[in-house]
Amino acid sequence: MNSWANCVEGILVSEVAIVAIGHSRFGSSTPSVSFKEMMFEAATMAYEDARIDPRKDVQSFVCCTEDFWEGNSISDEYMPDQLGAALRPLCTVASDGLFGISTAYMQIKSGLADIVVVEAHSKSSDVETKTQIEEYALDPIFLRPLELHPLALAGLEMKVFLRESGASVEDCAQVVVKNRRNAQRNPNAVYPDSLTVEDVLSSKVRFDPLKTLDVSEHADGSIVVVLASAHRARTLTDEPVWIEGLGWSSETSWVEARDWSKATYARLASDRAYKMAGIDNPSKQVDLAEIDDTYSYKELQHIESLRLVQKGSSGHLTEVGYTDPDGQLPVNVSGGSLGFGQLLEATGLQKVLEAVQQLRGNAKGRQVKNAKRALVQSWRGTPTATGAVAILSSR
Repeated sequence: MNSWANCVEGILVSEVAIVAIGHSRFGSSTPSVSFKEMMFEAATMAYEDARIDPRKDVQSFVCCTEDFWEGNSISDEYMPDQLGAALRPLCTVASDGLFGISTAYMQIKSGLADIVVVEAHSKSSDVETKTQIEEYALDPIFLRPLELHPLALAGLEMKVFLRESGASVEDCAQVVVKNRRNAQRNPNAVYPDSLTVEDVLSSKVRFDPLKTLDVSEHADGSIVVVLASAHRARTLTDEPVWIEGLGWSSETSWVEARDWSKATYARLASDRAYKMAGIDNPSKQVDLAEIDDTYSYKELQHIESLRLVQKGSSGHLTEVGYTDPDGQLPVNVSGGSLGFGQLLEATGLQKVLEAVQQLRGNAKGRQVKNAKRALVQSWRGTPTATGAVAILSSR
């Protein structure tokens, strides 16, 4: 059967849309609630938005979680109840939330379901060994025994990127200033602040040239997204957000073999998403972008690898306001991870949340004018080379 024209209960599935999205309260630390309570809060908001009963209307549930972050094995055993998914099909994607969106999309397009729920969360404030968990992703034979801090790799990559692109540490600092400032207009952001370039440059050096303020801080929260086939989407909402393109890629796991001057995983993933969406000039055909900025230089590296700006121009364009909320291409209006907070596997869904609000015209004080198409991009962080891209539209 043609995967682009499958049927659910005899009805042609030609398109897939996000019909609802919900979230918990976000915070740097949430000792008063468990991750299950956060999930329930997010799910309740999403189901009310879509006016659905998860026990009757949803055919499949997807959770994006990694056992290492959860602190137990087979963590999906603890996911169904608070989502209304008890005794229902539920699968776990051990990756970022955008991979969960892709899984749900494929389930709908293949005819397995016509409504799918995707959830991802972060309870990073409960994790006492973040660095050790990240170190565990290093090659176990040659790199892990060196006890190399993951931020050391970020510092090395930042140095290579700056040398090859012509961007400066001041340009990276400007990314921090912009995203923290953007976060001030986002009531959900955890780290809004009014900083100067000098504040960033004078912060403590982590691994040269990476400074403390160049690194995003973790946050807690849960996000639930409801996807539906086209015929169901139009019965559930007057504001569907259509998924026009999806792409994902895993580059080599060997850090020694990578080209550290660019994000190859982002380029490969975006090329697939652009082709699917029929985009041949992303810098002109995308109205806003929510992209990974785990570290300040990554925003610059990513907008170049995504072909949103020309190679070597990201630093200058950021400096002159090209990526500001009222600029030619708004980037991370939500505040990004630097201003909103880094949400582990829910980071991609945080960017989807902002894109949906923007495309629905519900972003209030930070609304991008005439936003019709958004690009969302995620990266799983050092030392991985795995990422995904989604093209969303309000057409």
